[in-house]
Amino acid sequence: MDNRVVRIHRLGGPEVLSLEQAEPKEPAAGEALVRIQAIGLNRSETVYRSGKYLIPPKLPSLMGYEACGILEAVGADVSGFTVGEPVCVLPNFRMGEYGVYADRAVVPASSLVAPPPGLGPVEAASVWMQFFTAFGIVQAGHLALGDFVLIPAASSSVGLAAIQIANWLGAEPIALTRTSAKRAALQALGARHVIASSECDVAAEVLRITGGRGAKVVFDPVGGPFVETLAKAMCDEGILIVYGSLSGAATPYPHWSAALKGLSLRGWVASQIWNHPQRFSHFRELILRGLAGGHLRPVVAKTFALDDIVEAHRYLESNQQVGKVIVTTG
Repeated sequence: MDNRVVRIHRLGGPEVLSLEQAEPKEPAAGEALVRIQAIGLNRSETVYRSGKYLIPPKLPSLMGYEACGILEAVGADVSGFTVGEPVCVLPNFRMGEYGVYADRAVVPASSLVAPPPGLGPVEAASVWMQFFTAFGIVQAGHLALGDFVLIPAASSSVGLAAIQIANWLGAEPIALTRTSAKRAALQALGARHVIASSECDVAAEVLRITGGRGAKVVFDPVGGPFVETLAKAMCDEGILIVYGSLSGAATPYPHWSAALKGLSLRGWVASQIWNHPQRFSHFRELILRGLAGGHLRPVVAKTFALDDIVEAHRYLESNQQVGKVIVTTG
């Protein structure tokens, strides 16, 4: 059976991604075999590939943990799914222990969930990670009607999801992006305000937009020294959420802004939802309701073939995209 699999045998740039042939394994107890149709790429995978992830890869390592496909087989003790039905793979397992950059992949059965109704494989592979992550502005940030939320890296799939959720809540999303090149696209996708961080004083512009109040929530995947500026842009008793470290630099504690304004700083990862069954059920239903009602929708920036996985990673790291980058196997 022809089965392409992507592995890394060394750490580094996109060129270390190796497309190989390997027979798919039989699923063991608690596992499932999925014929992959579409793979959702995440920036955490580029960090893992480069060796800068929280957990170092054990080489050689598989890659990828978000996908959509067709269930082909299940191991012992797996119930609730029917062979032949479409499934999504949630990224709720440790990166490298399994990998969905493949034609067929064995994954934990606990990672399977039905695709949202009405979505094809490409869009279905673009839903769960971004919306579960973006709902951090609600679960951790307590965002409410009329609040301002500042969203760095707003053109990412999670950034766009946060914009949509904020609009659904009746909050005011402020998109933060490096230059004005993506301004029109971000406005078309729901950003009430767009700030180009390289072209102005960000804190001053946020205060101008908010009438001097500042942002109630900042939802930041970048981290690093710029959190000092973000803190200056916040209102009293605001909540600064750092959910990534794309800067690659240490993130300082913005002492004086935090002290004088009574700010709260906290970390966030999507597992803070899906590792809690009640939260998972609640937010899964919200995502489905938002998709059905048109409040939420996945935005796909570009699709690549699995044969072009190296170019897909190069594009993902180029910051050109507005939305999710998808790789298809067909």
